[in-house]
Amino acid sequence: MSASSPPRILTIMGSGETTPTMARVHRSVLDRLGERPKVAAALLDTPYGFQENAEDISERTLEYFRDTVGNVFTVATFRSNEVDSLVRETALARLREARLVFAGPGSPSYALRQWSGTEIPRLLASKLAEAGAVTMASAAALTLGRFTIPVYEIYKAGDAPSWLPGLDLLTALGLPVAVVPHYDNAEGGNHDTRFCYMGERRLAVLEAELPADVFILGVDGHTALVLDLDEGSASVLGLGTVTVRKEGRSTVFPAGSEITIADLVAAASGRGVAARGAAGRGAVGRPARASAAGSAGAAVDAPGSRTLREEVADLERIFETSLDECDAPAAVRAILALEETIQAWSRDTDQSDALASARSALRAAVVCLGEMAVEGSRDPAALVGPFVDALLAERVRAREARDWSAADAIRDRLLAAGIELHDATDGTTWELRPAAPVG
Repeated sequence: MSASSPPRILTIMGSGETTPTMARVHRSVLDRLGERPKVAAALLDTPYGFQENAEDISERTLEYFRDTVGNVFTVATFRSNEVDSLVRETALARLREARLVFAGPGSPSYALRQWSGTEIPRLLASKLAEAGAVTMASAAALTLGRFTIPVYEIYKAGDAPSWLPGLDLLTALGLPVAVVPHYDNAEGGNHDTRFCYMGERRLAVLEAELPADVFILGVDGHTALVLDLDEGSASVLGLGTVTVRKEGRSTVFPAGSEITIADLVAAASGRGVAARGAAGRGAVGRPARASAAGSAGAAVDAPGSRTLREEVADLERIFETSLDECDAPAAVRAILALEETIQAWSRDTDQSDALASARSALRAAVVCLGEMAVEGSRDPAALVGPFVDALLAERVRAREARDWSAADAIRDRLLAAGIELHDATDGTTWELRPAAPVG
């Protein structure tokens, strides 16, 4: 690599690519490529190009990189291989010019179909072989390896577990793998959705179909594996772990691990590997389920050091304790903090229900405060005023986003709590009314 050439960096993110938890990882990669906010960077929108809200996803992603990460991205628009020649050539030009290419959520099988027969796989491979950086997250991460899981087709449509050919950008880097993001997924609740919604039974079926030289590279949610291709090094960053799995045997590297690409290959062969910088060693033969326990160096209360669900759970506990202690100001502060947390995570493009659950918690809390105000606060309007104002701001954002159901839900919940809104051309005012009778 010449002195003027940017480093070659591949970042694989398990999920959370547009949340506060991954902002530090994005910044560290961009800082190595140049001076923010001037690093030439492109968002490749193909994986979600089929979605009706594709434009909204792009806008939220651009806002995240601009406001949270601190770098301006352009969109390399290639939503399908049927785009006209001008759109196609513009997208390819932006990919060539970019020092960093980012792709994220959507469908891996859709992305692979659209990229097949185009220059995009070659451009991505060239970026990694010559100079530049590629960050692939969630659905896009699935496409990186020799084989790809068609997640929607198996998990949603009921197809038998099987592999699709992937981009195979990693074999040339010494990693003959199938990448599995969302490795620690737990959204299924009462059924197993680990390993990108496959669960242990289906993953075992898929693993048995892999060639002898290929292993599974699993990356947890809100976790990144950063590969420095010039140095041959690998860093595990974020909240979870990276897992090397071969024939049902797993080696788990916790956040903070500093290893080499060769170490990942050695782990697949069953040889123990020292995870430098982490709380211990990658342990051969640990259960296939990856655990975030033992993550090193993360400050519990540092920004981006916890998932949205964890932050919301903590604020709910603080709110409930405040009510038990009749500390109304503390309860209001907890709800305001919850509203700020929701705003910080609002650009998350993940399709999980964590953000919806957070908004639900916010609405439930405003009902509690409304009931307190109606039932006996000395000055109800003064007590709930800061919280109502915060909810009104949330409602304005929902209306600007044309999320009418969310805006109406906030209005209805406030009304049920005895807070009546009055919309006018110059804004919204509110007043306390008797709570609506229950039943």
